[in-house]
Amino acid sequence: MNTQAPQAIVVMGVAGSGKTTIAALLAARIGGDVVDADDLHPATNVAKMAAGTPLTDDDRWPWLAEVGAAIRKRLAAGRPVVVACSALRRVYRESITAGAGTPVQFAHLDGAHELIAARMAARAGHFMPTGLLDSQFATLEPLEPDEPGFAVAIDGSPDATAEAIAFRLDDARKASPA
Repeated sequence: MNTQAPQAIVVMGVAGSGKTTIAALLAARIGGDVVDADDLHPATNVAKMAAGTPLTDDDRWPWLAEVGAAIRKRLAAGRPVVVACSALRRVYRESITAGAGTPVQFAHLDGAHELIAARMAARAGHFMPTGLLDSQFATLEPLEPDEPGFAVAIDGSPDATAEAIAFRLDDARKASPA
């Protein structure tokens, strides 16, 4: 992917959709930095989720500010950045964009509940229990037509999904006026 200016991409979706894996693959493709928003959660949020308690908006606001700041920092250094972040609601995506201080593209990893639950059950060492998946889907507000981004199916391999995102981003870049 040939970018004319640093850009920010948030790979979003429910827990277990493959955000971290896809973000890392996409960052490698575009020559950008990768940030896992899970690493920006305060310990209290991680403990709450690990105990099976969904986060509240009050828990999320400071974390979302950190996500936006991480994007802003990398772009200021002249680096494209790909962030793995749930960004489940429109207001969360708007908060990230406001904190970044620049337009952000969102790539929504879209998959069936059963597929994602199976993937979550198979992974080890992550703080998010499978029991919170229902609350993630209940909270999810898919991208609206006026939001910057698109959905991509996750039923293929991680490489195929990252390639599909890179293709869509490249098409969008080519279509936008310079």
